[in-house]
Amino acid sequence: MDTPFFLFATGIENSNPTIDGGRKRIDELAKCRHYEFWKTDLALVRELGIQMLRYGPPLHTSFLGPERFDWGFADATFAEILRLGLVPIVDLCHFGVPDWIGDFQNPDFPELFARYCGAFARRFPWVQLYTPINEMFICATFSAAYGFWNEQLSDDRSFVTALKHIVKANVLAMHAILDERPDAIFVQSESSEYFHAENPRAIGPAEIMNAKRFLSLDLNYGLRVNSDMYEFLLDNGMTREEYRFFLRSNLKHHCIMGNDYYATNEHRVNADGRMTTACEVFGYDEITRQYYDRYRLPVMHTETNCREGPVGDEAVNWLWKQWANVLRVRNSGVPIVGFTWYSLTDQVDWNSSLRKDVGHVDPLGLYDLDRNIRAVGTAYKTLISEWRDVLPAQSVCLHVPVVMPADYESSAARKRRDVLRRIRRSERAGHSAVTASSEVDS
Repeated sequence: MDTPFFLFATGIENSNPTIDGGRKRIDELAKCRHYEFWKTDLALVRELGIQMLRYGPPLHTSFLGPERFDWGFADATFAEILRLGLVPIVDLCHFGVPDWIGDFQNPDFPELFARYCGAFARRFPWVQLYTPINEMFICATFSAAYGFWNEQLSDDRSFVTALKHIVKANVLAMHAILDERPDAIFVQSESSEYFHAENPRAIGPAEIMNAKRFLSLDLNYGLRVNSDMYEFLLDNGMTREEYRFFLRSNLKHHCIMGNDYYATNEHRVNADGRMTTACEVFGYDEITRQYYDRYRLPVMHTETNCREGPVGDEAVNWLWKQWANVLRVRNSGVPIVGFTWYSLTDQVDWNSSLRKDVGHVDPLGLYDLDRNIRAVGTAYKTLISEWRDVLPAQSVCLHVPVVMPADYESSAARKRRDVLRRIRRSERAGHSAVTASSEVDS
């Protein structure tokens, strides 16, 4: 098995939230012309020397109803991914759900989504790496706190409802995938945020926001939230039994903590709670170490980008700065295993956070929408070739146990899956016993 030591990656943007009260869907795969150029796009990933690809089928056209799936596009694209020897990190829900589900207020979403994920894992058994739901905190915030997408609500109860449904769906999806692929690895691509108090009166609001930023991962990893957040969750509709579900469902030993970082991830908070962008104050290094100190999991830088501006070197300089931060994180003893420029091509309408459907092209990609390489694409290709075999810190014993798709049927891979399948049965039996005990106690 040829296991890469460091996971250099890119992604193909597959956001698909709805706006205008659910009447219009923003499908980035369509806007970026991936449906037209998917074979070219996958070849470009290889051309850059990248082996890892954050990628997923469009949920809204693949999941047609309970136990009804259309795998046509996925069959074609994943066959080509396999042929090219790429390793997909499969993103199964990226900010939107099918029309028949509605939005993230739907309490049926977690169970329905888990069945979809299990069906995907059965159809593509050679896929090992997954991000079941992308940026759970941002998904809940933009849909149910800021009113941007999907349910377009903006109150605490709606936010908590969306959050608990999204994270429960992610947890149940991990279980469903592990039932099919016991050596599956989950990369939780989550926005890494920090809120700076602008003045002394803003310290309280900033502290609340800095606690709230951890909620999605706390619940996902079964970590007890702090007392303020516990009261916030219960005051806004989460029941004690719903909270206990997350504490019982700890699958963090199957996970890599993916941290996304952009210049917009740090915020200035005013006394009344209003926020403005602070740009880069602490940077990826400091904020990632805050998340690592909390969860103690291997880390991957799962998203970053920067617009190519009028000078032409803005994105190249941001790439260098992010890579310097990755090396700093690594050299300080944090087990960081990968880096991602997101995405492969330019994106459309992200300047308005996908709130407006006007066709504005954001020059964020390694390639433009005509599939011409940008300066940052050339720089990333060079970076990968220069650093791929360099071990600036850590031990050669620390690596991600990736089974390359071509090695899926090898005797070593089958043996490892058999061992993990037995462990999985033991875990499920223990979980059932804990659940039964909890039900008796309650």
